[in-house]
Amino acid sequence: MIDFQKTVQLLWGGEILWDCPMARYSTLRVGGLAAAMIEPRSMTELADLVQGLSASRVKWMVIGGGSNILVSDQGFAGVVLHLGREFSGISAEAGNESEVLVTVEAGCSLARLVKWCVEQELTGLEFAAGIPGSIGGAVVMNAGAWGQEIGSLVQKVKAVDEQGGFVEYDGNMIPFRYRSWGVADKLVANVTLKLKKGSRQEIETTCHELARQRRETQPLDKASAGSFFKNPSSGPAAGKLIEDAGLKGQRVGDAVVSPQHANFLVNVGHASASDFLELMRIVQEKVKAESGIWLEPEVQVIAAPQN
Repeated sequence: MIDFQKTVQLLWGGEILWDCPMARYSTLRVGGLAAAMIEPRSMTELADLVQGLSASRVKWMVIGGGSNILVSDQGFAGVVLHLGREFSGISAEAGNESEVLVTVEAGCSLARLVKWCVEQELTGLEFAAGIPGSIGGAVVMNAGAWGQEIGSLVQKVKAVDEQGGFVEYDGNMIPFRYRSWGVADKLVANVTLKLKKGSRQEIETTCHELARQRRETQPLDKASAGSFFKNPSSGPAAGKLIEDAGLKGQRVGDAVVSPQHANFLVNVGHASASDFLELMRIVQEKVKAESGIWLEPEVQVIAAPQN
């Protein structure tokens, strides 16, 4: 541990959070300790850290809003790079008479970005109103709702590879698919979206209506990761399969299949990551037995290495 700390301190002169509880950075509110957490403030700092950590063979991972992760109770024995408020700049430039190109740093929350778009009278991102997490994670997961996906708006992505080098992708060259941007081993640093000029009143009304529908159909008052399982490529949605298997209200510890929306696994008290992993297994096995379909988790499970 002493060698680990010395190595990390040599790579980063700013604040380091040692033994950082990952539950604070996960919307599920579970997870053990990360050995260290660093919050880079710029793309250069991010790239330099990735280069240094990789060269030093220190394990590392990147998180944003923490809305799509399930960290084990054993935590993460490495460095977590947290892209947060210091990594959330937004800038705009004219595309043409009706379009605007908006470049957003990966740590910017979708909530902040949607609010900014309302204020700037830019339309296209209304479907993201109420989706938790950051824009970087949204691009990596090709986040979507109401029949729309963020990949359709992406004009350009600037990413960092595992050696700390910058790579740029044109949006039409990125192989977006359901809940994936189709690019491996690259970290989204910023994304440029192509949005259109619109009416603030109409944009605001749409956002409020979609937020209302979310409140009525989803357990937004409980800690969750949003939709827990991916929808199958065909047939009923994951929530319908879980509900038809009689699993609404199924409980392991304080981890519960939401009675309101079956594809939400919620923390109703002091659930552990192990509770969620066991509940996930129960749901997968029961749905498989009932329908023949194996549900794949949408959340990223970050498990401790096996001895």
